[in-house]
Amino acid sequence: MKRRIIFCAVVFLTAVANTFACTNLIVGKNASTDGSTIVSYSADSYGLFGELYHYPAATYPKGTMLKVYEWDTGKYLGEIEQARQTYNVNGNMNEYQVTIGETTFGGRSELADSTGIIDYGSLIYIGLQRSRTAREAIKIMTDLVQQYGYYSEGESFTIADPNEVWIMEMIGKGPGVRGAVWVAVRVPDDCISAHANQSRIHQFDMSDKENCLYSHDVISFAREKGYFNGVNKDFSFANAYAPLDFGARRFCEARVWSYFNKFTDHGKEYLPYIEGKTNDPMPLFIRPKQKLSVQDVKDMMRDHYEGTPLDISNDFGAGPYKTPYRLSPLNFKVGDKEYFNERPISTQQSGFVFVAQMRANKPDVIGGVLWFGVDDANMTVFTPVYCCSTKAPLCYTRVDGADYITFSWNSAFWIFNWVSNMVYPRYSLMIDDIRATQKELETTFNQAQDGIEEMAAKLLAKDKNAAIEFLTNYTNMTAQSTFDTWKQLGTFLIVKYNDGVVKRMKDGKFERNSIGQPAGVIRPGYPKEFLEEYVKQTGERYMVTE
Repeated sequence: MKRRIIFCAVVFLTAVANTFACTNLIVGKNASTDGSTIVSYSADSYGLFGELYHYPAATYPKGTMLKVYEWDTGKYLGEIEQARQTYNVNGNMNEYQVTIGETTFGGRSELADSTGIIDYGSLIYIGLQRSRTAREAIKIMTDLVQQYGYYSEGESFTIADPNEVWIMEMIGKGPGVRGAVWVAVRVPDDCISAHANQSRIHQFDMSDKENCLYSHDVISFAREKGYFNGVNKDFSFANAYAPLDFGARRFCEARVWSYFNKFTDHGKEYLPYIEGKTNDPMPLFIRPKQKLSVQDVKDMMRDHYEGTPLDISNDFGAGPYKTPYRLSPLNFKVGDKEYFNERPISTQQSGFVFVAQMRANKPDVIGGVLWFGVDDANMTVFTPVYCCSTKAPLCYTRVDGADYITFSWNSAFWIFNWVSNMVYPRYSLMIDDIRATQKELETTFNQAQDGIEEMAAKLLAKDKNAAIEFLTNYTNMTAQSTFDTWKQLGTFLIVKYNDGVVKRMKDGKFERNSIGQPAGVIRPGYPKEFLEEYVKQTGERYMVTE
């Protein structure tokens, strides 16, 4: 009974947390340093256990039915006809390098359809199992909701393959009305884009059938519901179906702004929109001032607005050790006034995060890499998961029965959370230890990539199965070695920072005196700025007197 109560509480928290969860960053193939399309995704939700989903390729007899469960809660929604052939899927990328991510924008609450069978999570993972290109995925996903009904709230999807990246936004038509209204826009190859829990598609070129797809009633339905009454060319999907409010602007669009601010020269131009001084939205996509690498996107997923007007690491809320995190909820009251916390890209409640690298100049077996990590992007290590892999690393699964309320020393989700939760309270003291190990591991994987793929290409020329086995083993080895290293890092941090002091180190080892005993400790105390504020708040209470 106790476990059932806890589970129900977790489900409730998941639903609440999804309000401002998830971030997708996008890079077109001509905007990347290696010609790859790049997509990132952080699954940010209290209640979500971070794991690497694996759906092996399979064939099914005609008439086989597939049970559909809501991704967020596990609620049974119904059955649909299974495809005769499904493709291998690792996380959010399939064997043809098709990748799908999402962010929930919610939108008009009256348009949610509780009678639908297909939720947004099912759209992602069923779509991945059935599609060979991004365009095919869009058709499959929109056909599914038309046939079976759309269960979820308003959703932005990133749908990508090695050649194209699309943003598709979708919302239902209300209880008992089957289908959804939607629009999909292709991101130009030389541009970057992003979305973060707010609809971002405004006007779209209905005559450009090559780069814009949409439901036939996307505008007429808005007219029918009273959401729009202008001429077609002025129609904004975002304004009609997800009107902007303070949270959508400051908690959601601000994350997109941070990405654009970092990689374009338009940050100052768009800041007034984030600050509420103008309602002129940022563009859906924009050309960056430089080409982005996969590592650039990994690092951007670790962003907390550092060095910008929204930086949260230097005010009183950061505490004595300048932590760039704030406890939920985002809004709080003092007296009769309401205040808020900033919501950056990187956040403590992430279940998992990935950066997908899709390359048209390599065979699918080798070209698709899902750089995957569990927990907070800022505190994780992205390890390479090749799209052809036939087995998920054990540490990325529910090993030993691990889940969101069941700890396991063999679970990467729990080891990374264990380490990050040691660091959060004393961030500025401990983050350099995290960064050193994180950088060493990710640099090693980046530098090894060419050699690994050269070997895989040689195997592929002779035996596809041998190449797949090789890359599967490499995927599992890098994940497990990272897990082992991070567990060692955790034990190191406990020893080094135990009881609020810092053990002395020399040449990478803890110092000992001449008789082999620990050589004493460093007492860092509190930073000067914090002590000054402390005295300001407490006056002479703690003043030393004669």
